[in-house]
Amino acid sequence: MTLRIISLIASSTEIIHALGLTGYMVGRSHECDYPDTIKDLPVCTSPKFRTDGSSYEIDQRVKAIVQEGLSVYRVDADMVESLSPSHIVTQDQCQVCAVSLRDVEEAACAVISSKPQIVSLKPDCLEDIFDDVRTVGSALQVPDRAASVVADMQNRIEVVRKGTSAAARGAGPRVACIEWIEPLMAAGNWIPELVELASGVNLFGRAGKHSPWMTMEELVAADPDVIIVTPCGFDIERTLTEMHLLYENPGFAALEAVRHDRVVVADGNQYFNRPGPRTVDALEMMAEIFYPGRFDFGHESRGWVKYSIDTRRSDPG
Repeated sequence: MTLRIISLIASSTEIIHALGLTGYMVGRSHECDYPDTIKDLPVCTSPKFRTDGSSYEIDQRVKAIVQEGLSVYRVDADMVESLSPSHIVTQDQCQVCAVSLRDVEEAACAVISSKPQIVSLKPDCLEDIFDDVRTVGSALQVPDRAASVVADMQNRIEVVRKGTSAAARGAGPRVACIEWIEPLMAAGNWIPELVELASGVNLFGRAGKHSPWMTMEELVAADPDVIIVTPCGFDIERTLTEMHLLYENPGFAALEAVRHDRVVVADGNQYFNRPGPRTVDALEMMAEIFYPGRFDFGHESRGWVKYSIDTRRSDPG
């Protein structure tokens, strides 16, 4: 069987790339943007809401759709049919973050005559990400390559774990990871695990559980040593435009992290909220952030920047 792969989530596109099968992709989602070589592929999905505007406006648009029991995204069934896929990779983790299994099944039932194998991923925690690599590798008939990708990820993780454990010499910094600014949301799923692996103390969100809503009062009461702001789907530049919303809240300026210039803006779209091989990059960034001067994996400025309360601008370091 000749592989003809459509990837409908950005993380699976990166997994397919890591497996060396990018050349077999025939279609992608509107969110797939890495590696650059896939950007010319036909786009098979689109959001049902405008993605411009503030985090608050986006939140309201998404909630309005979800409250009606509707899907947040649409699959272009005609486009998918024209591509005659052998495999479609999607997810069943979050119907707000990406095209869901339900979306694909509805499109498949409608018109897709090639009867593709639907590969659904469900990454709730770090081990699930490893399993997803193995699942894609097995479905695409390259299980050995998948095992090698997972082993490389695990080796890099162990390097960070050992290095930060030695740097911490006991309790590391107390960390709050913010996944959405307005309304305020903490990071869950695999992010709490990454914080712990980088020898930090995670204050909000539970490993393997969906990201929870939080209040500014809870954040102020916890008084974290480090704050990482990494909204889902936002790059650094877009997040910087909303940082004033945090600083305008009473009590935020008095936080330990703010007073000691340990507030960081990270690329949530590319790294922190994309459960694929580059999740390990996010872990390496945490090592750089938690223990400045001790680690340099080359991610600062590209994957994260310091944010200064005095200048209200990013400080590329």
